[in-house]
Amino acid sequence: MTDKPLMLAGVIQNSIVDGPGIRMTVFTQGCPHHCPGCHNPQTHPFEGGEPTTVEQLIERLQGDPLVRGITLSGGEPFCQAAPLARFAQYCRQHGLETAAYSGYTFEELLEMSKQDEGVLALLQQLDILIDGRFEQDKKSYELRFRGSSNQRTIDVPASLEAGRAVLDCSERWNG
Repeated sequence: MTDKPLMLAGVIQNSIVDGPGIRMTVFTQGCPHHCPGCHNPQTHPFEGGEPTTVEQLIERLQGDPLVRGITLSGGEPFCQAAPLARFAQYCRQHGLETAAYSGYTFEELLEMSKQDEGVLALLQQLDILIDGRFEQDKKSYELRFRGSSNQRTIDVPASLEAGRAVLDCSERWNG
């Protein structure tokens, strides 16, 4: 079975700014939010990007013994949720922490999952979700791994179990 390729804006193999530790950060192409002040505006158009398969991402990951986690960013990862869920599942099965940034809130994603099973599949593979649109008037350089104070660091497994957003308050993610 051949999946539709992921459209990526890029991959940072060894990032230390998209979550704690050394991470592989995958930047998806395409975002419906167009937040003013976004630091990745080149990822907004759905046209463009590099076609990549889940298998190609896995191969890149397997060749790097330093990576301890993955971060899905964008663009908007949940616009390509189903294939990213497969990638995140592989990562979790191999002991890597999985995180994603989304302009959607956790509550919006739960609502979207009723129409798109890929959204729930991706949520089920995440450890951490940084949710909410970037708001320029709430921008702060004091926030660890978040751009604006409205964004939340969500413990996804606890949130799915509770049926509501449960904040992650760990030192690792919040400083």
